Amino acid sequence: MTEGQRLFARYAHAPNALGYCGPAGAAALEAAACGHGDGAAVVAAARRFTGAWPYQELIAALAGRTDPLDAEVVRAYWTGNALTDRIDPVEFGTRLLERLGTQAGHYWTHLTPELLAEAAPTHAFHVLGVYPWSRLLTTGMPQPVQVLDSCRIRWGTVVDVGPDTATVRSRRLEFDGARLRLGAERAETVRRRTGAGVFVPGLRLGEHVALHWDFLCDRLEEEEEVGRLEAATVRQLDRTNGRLAAG
Repeated sequence: MTEGQRLFARYAHAPNALGYCGPAGAAALEAAACGHGDGAAVVAAARRFTGAWPYQELIAALAGRTDPLDAEVVRAYWTGNALTDRIDPVEFGTRLLERLGTQAGHYWTHLTPELLAEAAPTHAFHVLGVYPWSRLLTTGMPQPVQVLDSCRIRWGTVVDVGPDTATVRSRRLEFDGARLRLGAERAETVRRRTGAGVFVPGLRLGEHVALHWDFLCDRLEEEEEVGRLEAATVRQLDRTNGRLAAG
């Protein structure tokens, strides 16, 4: 199993376990995220992620990489890195539209030429731009904000560690009736253990981590990784808020 396969498994596990993305019963992801299991099974599962896999394929192609599960490609999509910065967002959006815009089904309904102004080679674009939930914010229901906030990759600082959970201070997404924004830091309790083990062993107080849904999925080892994820999120929020303001 490669570093990139394990990294993908860490980020993809939570929505897959909830039944939102990828194939049913992908136990290979859970095992791989804990550092054991079959790399070939991770590849097979990853190919069945309707969202993440096409993005990582295109990122790899534009970056001159041969493997969509190359560790830098995986990091580029989920949290951002130097590879993300080198990809022109307009070219990326255009290529993504050429590839997927004509696909049948509701999944890619909102990937249209009008959305190219928001395009970026990141998970944040997929959540805030392609997914339908940002278009349901003005209904007044709480679910759109909750789904957008849970589905995006969040960052936080560990303030308490238990056997199965951790308490993390993070900034949650808020909607004021017109704009999405990041709120003030507050503590939340997230899961850190599955039946196969923990994704981030040796977790310590004060460490920066990544969160997906209600799960602590990765250690952000450098301040730069946190800064890139925050910058990508803020940039995507600005673009989405521009669309919301335009009606």
